[in-house]
Amino acid sequence: MDKTAYIIEQSLGRAAERLDLTRGLKPRGVVRRVGDGVAHVAGLDDVGFEELLQFDSDALGMAYDLAEACTGVILLSRSDRVREGDGVRGERRLPELPVGPATLGRILDPLGNPLDEGPTLPRHPSLPLFRPAPGIVDRKSVDETLWTGVMAIDAAIPIGRGQRELIIGDRNVGKTALAVDFVASQRRGDVACVYVIIGQPMSRVITLRRTLEEAGCLENTAIIAADASTSPGMQYLAPYAGQSVAESFRDAGQHALVVYDDLTKHADAYRELALLLDRPPGREAFPGDIFYIHAELLERASARCSERGGGSVTAFPLIETTDGDISSYIPTNLISITDGQIYLDAGRFERNQRPAIDIGRSVSRIGGVAQSPRMRKAAKNLKILLSRFEALESLNRVGLEMDVGMQDTIRRGDRLRELLRQGQLRHRDLFEQSVGLTAVDEDWLAWLPRKQVRPFVESLCRTARMEKPELVDQISSGELLADNWQIPLADLAARLRPRFLEEAS
Repeated sequence: MDKTAYIIEQSLGRAAERLDLTRGLKPRGVVRRVGDGVAHVAGLDDVGFEELLQFDSDALGMAYDLAEACTGVILLSRSDRVREGDGVRGERRLPELPVGPATLGRILDPLGNPLDEGPTLPRHPSLPLFRPAPGIVDRKSVDETLWTGVMAIDAAIPIGRGQRELIIGDRNVGKTALAVDFVASQRRGDVACVYVIIGQPMSRVITLRRTLEEAGCLENTAIIAADASTSPGMQYLAPYAGQSVAESFRDAGQHALVVYDDLTKHADAYRELALLLDRPPGREAFPGDIFYIHAELLERASARCSERGGGSVTAFPLIETTDGDISSYIPTNLISITDGQIYLDAGRFERNQRPAIDIGRSVSRIGGVAQSPRMRKAAKNLKILLSRFEALESLNRVGLEMDVGMQDTIRRGDRLRELLRQGQLRHRDLFEQSVGLTAVDEDWLAWLPRKQVRPFVESLCRTARMEKPELVDQISSGELLADNWQIPLADLAARLRPRFLEEAS
């Protein structure tokens, strides 16, 4: 054999070794039935649960119902192109999306495709949408404060990093505005934020982006959007995608916050898919595993112990109620899963009490563990005072005669409620909140008309920052102070009193 023939033979041998015919031998299925966001496919006997499927029309689906006769497929993209008789092949991979700092400031769909004008994200690093929750050994107790800047929350319903706190209320009572406040109060580099929008109009997504941009926190927030025009499958995947993005920061030893707006529409999307896949309906036509999918999702939010790298994911699921009914199926499920709830009351919202938080019906099961010693002491009587005030206020409306003690409770409760009013994106730090609660407790506001309560406390804080910076630093540290620490503030309040009395008259 001459040299040329030998070289050709060796080249053909190496090419044969590299030749992979398995792609051409992949099993293929065929679409038997399609409609309303799902397809039934025959011939994919070896497909795995939640495996991605590629249709000949370039549509993408996910195997979700592995029946003996056919496979139920959730359609994710280009669902309008799928027709009966189309070919389908398995991709041998699970749904995943790009994660990490590159997602901040971007609007992405649940598969990581950009919905804004920015470039396509690199596929690495990436994480699967469905991941197991951290085990007991990997977790630690929630004991670190997540500062929200909302006085009613930080004082009465403290939230810790790694907690799952439900935001619940009727439509249009400020649930989204409160969640945006939580996102806007986080500092870049301290807590990364993920905002998941499910089943909302695209105009809401654009409005949210504009609000975050004006608040200066868009560059610290990743927005995962499955708007109302997308398939039910994409709406179903959206919260899992947001959780994976948040977990990428936790895995790096950082802290993250994720908002699900809202899980009512997520449950509706899952119910639609389950009925289309011929699964038996249960209570309110929801499938029997609706509790499981939300528990599986929210269990992934946790604080991780330092031996496992530290970091945390704090979750804020939103739920919409009807006429204040929190006893319906989905709200009761989520109340039992989460570590507390923030209840927004329509009556308070209509009376212009913003945020419209019903502190009596709201609870954080973490309690004072997540509060600094200074805030814990300042807010120790807040719930009791508000409860007594609201009870006496209702009696006062019917003309019941009040003694001096009752009148004092009503006056102080009225000033406290006014102080808890807070506009959107107007955050208050620990010093401002401590001074406000002390002013109520020490009765510095008794002589003020209601409309001057907040201006007086704001003026007192400004004066203290200029004249008593050492005291401001001590209060802002969160540690307990000496018993007479409020005397310098009382002197400042007495000095400001004549000016506000003159303005009131």
